[in-house]
Amino acid sequence: MPVPATSPIEASLIEVFSSIQGEGVLIGCRQVFVRFADCNLSCAYCDTPFHAKPTYPLEIVPGSGRSANRDNPSDLNDLGQYLADWQKAYPGLHHSICLTGGEPLLHADALLRWLPAISELYPVYLETNGTLPDELKKILPWLKWVSMDLKTDDTTGQPTNWDAHAEFMQVAEDRLCHVKLLVGEQTSIENVRQAAIFVRNHAVDIPLILQPCMIKGQLSVDGLVLLELQAAAAAELTDTRLIPQVHPFLGIA
Repeated sequence: MPVPATSPIEASLIEVFSSIQGEGVLIGCRQVFVRFADCNLSCAYCDTPFHAKPTYPLEIVPGSGRSANRDNPSDLNDLGQYLADWQKAYPGLHHSICLTGGEPLLHADALLRWLPAISELYPVYLETNGTLPDELKKILPWLKWVSMDLKTDDTTGQPTNWDAHAEFMQVAEDRLCHVKLLVGEQTSIENVRQAAIFVRNHAVDIPLILQPCMIKGQLSVDGLVLLELQAAAAAELTDTRLIPQVHPFLGIA
């Protein structure tokens, strides 16, 4: 008897590759990165491409930097089989799978269908801008960690959506592993203090990560300024950590 065909689960991707997590509490852990296209924000500092092209690069061997182009939109069923083959060929290599973007929650309906299977292969780590709580609800059962960016006006150039962030943190509950705040030369002590108070009031026992802006792989903020910002945040939230992106220093994606 023929096996019924599985209907495609389509989503537009930017790239799929293997590398270390270079940010936050899982820094240094090896992950499979699935970068989704599209974003609901337009941040002034953003240097991550998120507009879909007709094809996207899929790494051939984990960590090799060699890729083959695949058609967009991608069938996530096919990608899942590919990543299952990675798991068999390289057991123990990957700590987890990272859904990143763009904003992956814009693809929540596709992820709702894909994650039950992929979460059997890899624990799932979501990187998100923390502004789409209703979309998070759809896929929360299959997530182990949620990394939320706090998008404040001094770095994004857009008004801070405190209400959306608060609702998002309430939905994420115990999956929320940290809140990340990008800080740059224009970041004020008062904005950092406000962010720390916000995290303290809306989450329990999670760190606030202050992540310095990088320009061409180099820190764009003086170290003494960063220490001053960290001190201001720590006065309101004890677990405030200053962590730069590590992967640019290693020369990897």
